[in-house]
Amino acid sequence: MAERIVVGMSGGVDSSVAALLLKQQGYDVIGVFMKNWEEEGDDGVCTAEEDWNDVREVCQTIGIPYYAVNFAKEYWDRVFSYFLDEYRAGRTPNPDVLCNREIKFKAFLDFAMQLGASKMATGHFVQTNEKGELLRGADGNKDQSYFLYMLHDEQLKKAMFPVGHMTKAEVRAIAEAHGLINSKKKDSTGVCFIGERRFKTFLQEFLPAQPGDMVAPDGKVVGHHDGLMYYTLGQRRGLGIGGCGDGRSWFVIGKDLTKNQLLVAQGEDHPMLYSTLSIAGGVTWVGDAPISVGETLRCTCKYRYRQADGPVEATLQADGKLLLRSLEPQRAVTPGQSAVLYLGEKCIGGAVVEQILDAGKTNIPGA
Repeated sequence: MAERIVVGMSGGVDSSVAALLLKQQGYDVIGVFMKNWEEEGDDGVCTAEEDWNDVREVCQTIGIPYYAVNFAKEYWDRVFSYFLDEYRAGRTPNPDVLCNREIKFKAFLDFAMQLGASKMATGHFVQTNEKGELLRGADGNKDQSYFLYMLHDEQLKKAMFPVGHMTKAEVRAIAEAHGLINSKKKDSTGVCFIGERRFKTFLQEFLPAQPGDMVAPDGKVVGHHDGLMYYTLGQRRGLGIGGCGDGRSWFVIGKDLTKNQLLVAQGEDHPMLYSTLSIAGGVTWVGDAPISVGETLRCTCKYRYRQADGPVEATLQADGKLLLRSLEPQRAVTPGQSAVLYLGEKCIGGAVVEQILDAGKTNIPGA
């Protein structure tokens, strides 16, 4: 009897090709569509129905059974509540990281095991080895290890990533060659439960806005914000204050929660946007912890998904948090975002940035 693999299918081309490849390799493949958000009415909040239709058609083309499972309650309790709490606290969270740990590789993994599967599979662009180590995807432009750093090696040993060794172009070519309906489907971006609506409009439904002043470094009020939760460090667009100052673009350089002020300055290389020291909490390691309290690890760190990782010294403190010392100044390190650590091609874990310690006190690269 063939080994059973349950594939988490989103309706996108990556998970579709993952299922196709596993089927070709002789596995007993089952496709499962996860519905993680209950949209209100037919107003374009989420494309779940369209995605589910694509999953069904792809599975029929491949010749595998398919099911849908609803994890909306788990998503609300384990991911969305955290998302709202972080915005209330003035931070910029990354719910996709938590979704992978709590939904795809916990709730969904449990469901796959109940279906008699030996492993689950997804369309993530990452790779693993027999030790359960997490490796970057072969396509550097699509590598998604940043989003999976909260997983433990025991979860990864039960997971398969059939497209992790491929490029996106190769995945689309395979989909087209096999007549998959979504071979040219646009990649999903951002947080799925927001859908096509503006982010600000979505947040207003759940968190009350508290407008306040935009304040320049000299203390002058240069504009008004709609609520601190709508802005993130380094943001340029949507500030509405382009007509004042010396003509250069304005950027968000910080938030004063006690005064409800958005701190802004002109120039994309303003010193307050650069730092080398930060504190990150909620530390997770993919495998065994590489350092003990008081020890320092030399590795590389990625502070945002669309960013090259740079050299850091990570010191584990007595309180369980990491002190991250970047050896090169970093721009717009943002509380709430993940600092993900690498040793070469291996993703070893990470933590969530809580505090920037030296903004404006470091030399700006190229200055």
